[in-house]
Amino acid sequence: MQLNRLVNFHKTLGDKTRIQIIALLKNSPLHGQAIAGKLGLTPPTISHHLAKLRDINLVYQRREKNTIYYHLDEKKLEIMAAAIIKVGSEVEMDPFKVEDQEKYKVIHNFFTDDGKLKTIPAQRKKKLIILQYLASKLNVGVIYSEKELNEFIKQYHEDFATIRREFIMCHFMHRENGMYQLNPEEMWLI
Repeated sequence: MQLNRLVNFHKTLGDKTRIQIIALLKNSPLHGQAIAGKLGLTPPTISHHLAKLRDINLVYQRREKNTIYYHLDEKKLEIMAAAIIKVGSEVEMDPFKVEDQEKYKVIHNFFTDDGKLKTIPAQRKKKLIILQYLASKLNVGVIYSEKELNEFIKQYHEDFATIRREFIMCHFMHRENGMYQLNPEEMWLI
């Protein structure tokens, strides 16, 4: 089971200064100088820690005139922090829990008899069912190049870019240096 993303998240948070930065950003967005002032550290030190938090997509930045403000992605923090509890557990904690009969019905309605996806569902729950069905056909632990993943998706639907992007956004896969790998099923949204 590939857990690098979860491990990197917790390794990055294993630093007192980064936890303090998260606590500050939880209240409101701040610029680097303000964070440095509040923590009594130098701006280069703060920049280093913010870069580490950006690497795990926990912090993002927005420019306002000549100042860059850092924002905390609270949703990402909640999802990743909760993921450690879910790893290996048999209990489903997801709001998108779906019965097998409903999954079968959605798959039957959205796929042709020869296995092609008719259309990508607009409704989130149905889209997650379709993405889960496609992701389950990939091999766990295998690292796919973008070209290989595109070829796999083209077997089912011509809009490979949208489905590839949805795989990432819905946590079925993660991308690193242009390579794609399935996340553990415990991290999937359905």
